[in-house]
Amino acid sequence: MLLELREITKSFGGVRALKGVSFDLRAGEIHALVGENGAGKSTLIKVVTGAHAPDQGDLWVQGQAVAAMSPTRARELGIAAIYQQPALFPDLTVAENIAIGLEPGGVLRRIRWKERGDRARRLLERIGARIDVQTRVRKLSMPEQQLVEIARALGAEARILIMDEPTASLSDQEVDRLFQVIVDLKAHGVGVVYISHRLEELPRVADRVTALRDGAVVGTRRMDETSRGELIRMMVGRELKAVFPKTAVAAGDVVLETRGLSCARTGVRNVDLVVRAGEIVGLAGLVGAGRTELARVLFGLTPADGGEIRLRDRPVKIPSPGAAVRLGVAYVPEDRRRHGVILEMTTAANITLATLRQISRLGFLDFARERAIAHDYVARLGVKTPSLDAPVGNLSGGNQQKVALARWLVAGPALLILDEPTQGVDVGAKAEIHRLMSELAERGLAVLMISSELPEILGMSDRIVVMRSGAIMGTLERSGATQESILELALGHTAAARTAS
Repeated sequence: MLLELREITKSFGGVRALKGVSFDLRAGEIHALVGENGAGKSTLIKVVTGAHAPDQGDLWVQGQAVAAMSPTRARELGIAAIYQQPALFPDLTVAENIAIGLEPGGVLRRIRWKERGDRARRLLERIGARIDVQTRVRKLSMPEQQLVEIARALGAEARILIMDEPTASLSDQEVDRLFQVIVDLKAHGVGVVYISHRLEELPRVADRVTALRDGAVVGTRRMDETSRGELIRMMVGRELKAVFPKTAVAAGDVVLETRGLSCARTGVRNVDLVVRAGEIVGLAGLVGAGRTELARVLFGLTPADGGEIRLRDRPVKIPSPGAAVRLGVAYVPEDRRRHGVILEMTTAANITLATLRQISRLGFLDFARERAIAHDYVARLGVKTPSLDAPVGNLSGGNQQKVALARWLVAGPALLILDEPTQGVDVGAKAEIHRLMSELAERGLAVLMISSELPEILGMSDRIVVMRSGAIMGTLERSGATQESILELALGHTAAARTAS
């Protein structure tokens, strides 16, 4: 047995995050760990890696009891973790980030730059990542940063590898390559703790699966003897009938129209796009297709240098996010922890951040008005928070996403751009966010949804626009769209397109 946890208990204040959890991992095994946000998965992993000391219980690594685990001790014991949010140094290069923890320390040591670069290239090639090792990390997209994190963990030659949502930002091709790497690690006796909200991918890699709920183990099953439906019941304690509760809504007037929209800085090229009131338009494509870059152009983060944007049939210029907000455009970005919410600020402050002028008098914030608005949206969106004064950083990923969404709903936009709206959230929170999206469309809001999850694109979109290399390859009707037809367009096979407008 590589890893064994026995009756682990952990509390924070009056909240019991773990309630006598037992969990084990064998050599050459992939053991999936599932549960809703807040179920205790992150706390359990932090106990394994030494970030948290358990209040009670025992931790065993390769048959030996570990009395006092620490991050340093965990590395010495061959434990490595890849977290959902990449822990990289933005101003260092890819090669330098991979080198951290892999090279010996010492003030007088000599850095072998060529050897460092060559090792980084080999590790990235092993997972099929084409990234320049001399690039500074801050210039990488979130999926690229996650690939660097995976390469660094592989370089440490860990015996126990913890993967927390490793595929959340990856394309299908990158996921396939990652699974090949995981299978190779398994064949060499490495044990993998695999945490994922994408239940459909677990049968491809997992040998066993353990479900947590409210800090306790609900059960452990062999993966080939369970089903997605049973896992959902174990995780949420109820039947989940509709992960994609899309309601058919008659499309209204055109809210957004772009004609030949281009931005040389980001590679967006000649984009013609229409989004109507009451419509959810899914924006699909492989990583690097230009979907997020298009969203940034529409929100004024990287203004267009060619073509035309029309909002409600009026030509407009969007030189900045402030201009976008005034024109009724809202944007919930992909990386919510860096750009979607301010972790240190309270729930109430985050919700009203985009509408400070409306809740201020003579330059002073009306705190009573702020709390009334925040209370209303916390209730409407079902945000689970101890109080309006709780820092958003203390909330689960799904609730952080709801707070980011609430901020823009308070502003009353006409167009809502959602970039990976359910990335890294559990299946229950995913269904709730999808329900909110459907309700917003029913109320007449125009929604442009970027997603790398094809089931989400197919389940929530009225029309599907597929991008490649900064340009639109085609548009598919909801009724005839399939994962295969989307991928054909994403790969440049234009014959799959069915014009829809």
